Amino acid sequence: MGTSSTGIRADGAAVPNPGILHLGLGNFHRAHQAVYTDRALQAAGGDWGILGVSPRSSTVVDALRAQDLRYTVVEVSPEGAEFQVPGALSEVFVARQEPERLLDALAAPATRIVTLTVTENGYTYSPSTGRLDTTDAGIRHDLTTTTAPHSTIGRLVRGLQRRLSAGGAPLTVLSCDNLAENGRHTAELVREFASLLPATESDDLLAYLDAAVTFPSSMVDRIVPATTDHYRSLVLEATGFADAVPVPAEPFTQWVIEDDFAAGRPQWEAGGAVFSHEVGAYEQLKMRLLNGTHSLLAYLGALSGASTIPASRAQDFIADAAHAVLRDEYLPSVSVPSGVDVDVYEAQLFVRWSNSALGHKTSQVGSDGSVKLRQRIPEPAMQLLDAGRMPHHLALTVAAYLTCVAPLKGFDPGQDAALMADPARELLRSLADASASGRQLATRALGEHHLLGHELAGYGAFLDRVGDLVDVLHADGPRAAARDAAAASRAALSTTVSERIS
Repeated sequence: MGTSSTGIRADGAAVPNPGILHLGLGNFHRAHQAVYTDRALQAAGGDWGILGVSPRSSTVVDALRAQDLRYTVVEVSPEGAEFQVPGALSEVFVARQEPERLLDALAAPATRIVTLTVTENGYTYSPSTGRLDTTDAGIRHDLTTTTAPHSTIGRLVRGLQRRLSAGGAPLTVLSCDNLAENGRHTAELVREFASLLPATESDDLLAYLDAAVTFPSSMVDRIVPATTDHYRSLVLEATGFADAVPVPAEPFTQWVIEDDFAAGRPQWEAGGAVFSHEVGAYEQLKMRLLNGTHSLLAYLGALSGASTIPASRAQDFIADAAHAVLRDEYLPSVSVPSGVDVDVYEAQLFVRWSNSALGHKTSQVGSDGSVKLRQRIPEPAMQLLDAGRMPHHLALTVAAYLTCVAPLKGFDPGQDAALMADPARELLRSLADASASGRQLATRALGEHHLLGHELAGYGAFLDRVGDLVDVLHADGPRAAARDAAAASRAALSTTVSERIS
């Protein structure tokens, strides 16, 4: 049954008063920020309940309402499963169905924090420039009307306008997505949208943003696969509760936050969150060593027939490639946060990737590569290229990605690759269909269409290396391509060492 009007759940527990508006009610939020907030409420109380908003789909909203806003987080490891039922949600609704309710919630003085987990795509920006994608239909709609906005940035800005009209109470907008410097990036997109409005609207709004709205950055980390009937059955068997929307998750969880809040915050540290001025360094560590290596595991795994990350990591040639790209090509570009032991961090990652009980799909991790790789590949690659070193395993990552989503004519990358969703898939497939070789595909995708940005497009040798590895993947498979990258990398490192000695 749904939550009662008295603020008491059917089990007698009080519903927390909302102070956080969350955009993006998917699995990650419910296994991450909602869990931290639940622990903060248990430890210190406060009006920090979460008003959860699904952008479009009503599936999770309907299920949560029917379950008194309760759901189960299933922590899965080879040792077994543990179950917890967070109680931080105050109410849930669908933005597309109730757009005015969303704008009113953004304007309400009781709302002091807006958090976001809308994925990289949800920010509607151009990966090649980092700026707002003003060609997007949703953005164009939101720039011309103040009602029923379609895009995340449009919803934020139109809500902030309403908040300003209601008195301009302070607010914090906290991105929890895998974007480089996600707070700064979100602020820039919001300001860009605001600046495109008529001067009569934009001037006061921009002044309000300067005076009363903060955009702290954060780094989030937890592997959260999709919900399946297996987890529904697991919850029912263990608890007797028929949960339609349980959330599987690994035991590991991390949240590092910049402490810059305009109107207070929950005691998230009670749940283990870390407040730090080194968020950028933690973000680099995670986005490159974890996420970047994760991408390689996904693409090589899919091409070798591995449906899950643990099955991919279990193959010796993929594990070797993962160690090599992490240690030799990503790590040199990272400023390691104080107190972090990289050897321990690397070992921990490989344990997490070996969690066979979790069954994280290569198709899920490999989806949206055109957005994700733009965040992970260019800077580490260019640093090595500028130092005279070819990043062979970064090139292998890109080549495996292209082979998965845009294979050359006559090549079947397999069912797991076919399941990868990507906003650039149609474009890349058209480029692949018009290409006779991997080099042609890489030149067109990376050089002409700037898939990984304008700067990296100028490194012709890297584009050629990607193309050559595409050809190896097509002709001889992922093991041969990994062997090729490893041999070339060893030769390059050996040459570098010899030059240093001489």
